[in-house]
Amino acid sequence: MNNLIEKADKFVQNLFREELPNTYIYHDYKHTERVVKSTKEIIDCSEINVKEEEALILAAWLHDTGYTRTYKGHEEESANIATAFLKENNATPELIEKVTKLIAATRFNKEPDSQAEKIIRDADSSHFAKDYFEEASEFLRQELELHNIKKFSHLEWLQENIKFFTEKHSYYTNYALENWKPKKEENLLELIESQNKAQQKLKKEENKARLKAQFKNDNPERSIQSMFRVTLRNHIKLSDIADTKANILLSVNAIIISLALANLIPKLDAASNKHLLIPSMILILFSVASIILSIMSTRPNVTSGEFTKEQVESRKVNLLFFGNFHKMPFEQFKWGMQEMMKDKDYVYESLMLDLHLLGKVLHRKYLLLRLTYTVFMVGIIISVISFVVGFYLM
Repeated sequence: MNNLIEKADKFVQNLFREELPNTYIYHDYKHTERVVKSTKEIIDCSEINVKEEEALILAAWLHDTGYTRTYKGHEEESANIATAFLKENNATPELIEKVTKLIAATRFNKEPDSQAEKIIRDADSSHFAKDYFEEASEFLRQELELHNIKKFSHLEWLQENIKFFTEKHSYYTNYALENWKPKKEENLLELIESQNKAQQKLKKEENKARLKAQFKNDNPERSIQSMFRVTLRNHIKLSDIADTKANILLSVNAIIISLALANLIPKLDAASNKHLLIPSMILILFSVASIILSIMSTRPNVTSGEFTKEQVESRKVNLLFFGNFHKMPFEQFKWGMQEMMKDKDYVYESLMLDLHLLGKVLHRKYLLLRLTYTVFMVGIIISVISFVVGFYLM
């Protein structure tokens, strides 16, 4: 008996390794080992004769071999594979009949008739009462999805398991009822708790999405405020970029003038260096022009810093710009802001005016900056050409 069972173990191991697709992540050799172990566990605590014990353990090893050929109706294929294996190993017709009948009993839509069939059924579903149930259940869910049988969401799978536990599955043997049923009920409680948490999470997400959609539809001002905020931020960034570029040009030209005054100009008195006079003057003049333009692009405009009540009431002043209120007492500024905040249109108009003025400032800055770069580039080119011509005519 042991020899045949050992052969069945090796046969199933080799068969699964060579022919079972890797999409079977639940019905694999590990699952078969667990069923065999559970079968032996029940047998050890039951009154089973030797022949039935041998048939049970062989059926446990061979009951899922049909998955190497098909998913649906795998029990029939498993029985065919078991018959071929047992005949090849000179098993008796009586043993073959018992094994194939036990394999057929693993169908969940079939009620077990004998004690042996009850044992194989309980062993095949022993994972419902094990600590590794959650892991095994997830593997089964993924396997069903991989084989395009059905795709379950997390919540749907929890509900399917709860329904199976409460309506479709039951243990049959006294051993399973006494030792496995309590743990199965614990796993059922955990499933129910997980279902409640998943439902609460889903409800929160649905409420959040509904509120978000409602808020989006009922409060278009949020989009308007976001538009002003983003646009103002972009204008300020562009202004910072322009100032940085102007400062770079200012620094470069200041260095050029410093080097020219320190090293080049003092040497122009010599008769041998007179040919460098004009190129040096051209370089310095263009550098000075670049510096002046850089300063003009970054020079702030001075405003009055005052406003009147009539200007606020007639919406002719923008209190969002510091240049219009920096000389005003706080009480008058506070009054002006409160008046503006009473009128939503005035607030938006002030924001639009602020954007418009920033745009005009940016236009002036970038226009001067472009002119500065052009002057600097032309100056460098003309200066280099002048120096080359001066050395050539020397």
